[in-house]
Order: sequence, then structure tokens, then C-alpha cells
Amino acid sequence: MSQDFDHDLLFLLHDTARLIRVEADKRARVHGMTRAQWGLLLQLDRNPGLSQKEIADLLEVEPISVARLVDRLEANGLVERRADAEDRRIWRLHLRPAAKGMIDTIETQRNDLAHFVSAGLTAPMRETVITALRRMKANMLHAERAILLEETA
Repeated sequence: MSQDFDHDLLFLLHDTARLIRVEADKRARVHGMTRAQWGLLLQLDRNPGLSQKEIADLLEVEPISVARLVDRLEANGLVERRADAEDRRIWRLHLRPAAKGMIDTIETQRNDLAHFVSAGLTAPMRETVITALRRMKANMLHAERAILLEETA
């Protein structure tokens, strides 16, 4: 039985997300960075003082990967590690003033990419897509919580 991938919701979601990641990678490389570094900077811009472990969870990578990302960003003067006031084993991450320009660049690229991806969509179509994706995300989060509750029962 052949599969019509042009009408397969899961395939379309996966493939579109992959293509967006590829494009974001290209845009980050033009600025001498990686998509992962951009993601880390954006997380810190929105949530200053996160630990490396918290960032790893948000970026869905291993803590050692975050440590390497932070090493590079720290060497470029964009991020600094500060000791946690209550637990000296934890490093809190903060943006340095030099990161402001890169954050502006990332936001510009994000806006450009969003316009590129949604070209040809009317405002109502865009809202419908956003509403549908938010519903799908909520469905998945609900399923995730249900699984966690089953595991702890």
C-alpha cells in the first residue's frame, strides 16, 4: 500500500520542521554561529540565570553539549558563567552586553524565516495553522503527563 506523503500529517510536520532547521542552520553559519548557539542565546535572553542543566533540558541536548556551547560563547564574550549563590556546583549563565547585537540579528533572522515559511498564507490561514499546532502541542503534553503519572503510580 503506497503512502501519500503530501497528505500525511506527521510526515509533513516532520519534513517542514527539518527544512526549517536546515534553513536556520544556514542563516546561523553566515553569522559564524550554529543554530544551537542561537538557541542558547535566545533562552538566556528570555530566562537569564538558567543553569547549564536547565538549558540542556530546554534545548534537548546533553549537559556536556551545553558546556561546550557555553565555552565557545564565553570565549567570544557573549555569555558568562556565574556561581550559584546557594549551590557552588551549579553555574548560572548570563548574557554579556556584547550579546545584544547577536540577539538582534537572531530575532531579525527568525522574523525573516517566519515570513519566508509562511509566504502565501493569508492572516486567517496563519492563525488557523497556529491554533492547530498549539492544539497538537497541548495534546502531546497531555499525553506526556499521562505517561508520567502512570509511571509513578
